[in-house]
Amino acid sequence: MTISLDHHDIALLRALQRDGSMTAAALSQLVNLSPSQCARRRAALEQAGVIKGYVARLDAARLGIGLRAIVRVNLRAHGKRSDDDFVRFIDTEPVVQSAFSVSGDADYVLDVRCADLEAFAVFIHDHLLPHPQVGQVRSDIVLRTVKDRGVLDLRAHGG
Repeated sequence: MTISLDHHDIALLRALQRDGSMTAAALSQLVNLSPSQCARRRAALEQAGVIKGYVARLDAARLGIGLRAIVRVNLRAHGKRSDDDFVRFIDTEPVVQSAFSVSGDADYVLDVRCADLEAFAVFIHDHLLPHPQVGQVRSDIVLRTVKDRGVLDLRAHGG
């Protein structure tokens, strides 16, 4: 279900995507509303589920997480039970940052973050490949990130 947003809501969402820790006072300067109106609108957007939460964007390399890989997985069999089993498995793997069920030449695409190539090899050989539902795995090591915004384009809502 989509929600109707006005230009103030769009401006508020844009600002919060850049910095989710902004105060109502700081938002009011950008959105041209009073701090109390900004706080009410923010709370309404949170309540409606438009704002799902707030996170700090961390520098993985500075934290010793130096390897990122895109992993494409094909399952041996297809069906609700095998999919559910694989999804439960992926949910328990801390190196899997994101997982997507996709169309195309793979069943799932995983965004994997590890300390280094050795840790990635352990994940692939000791965790992923032995899983009974996994039929084929193909990996691409990310050499350089050219764009990783994590910000939605709000122009479709008139923003």
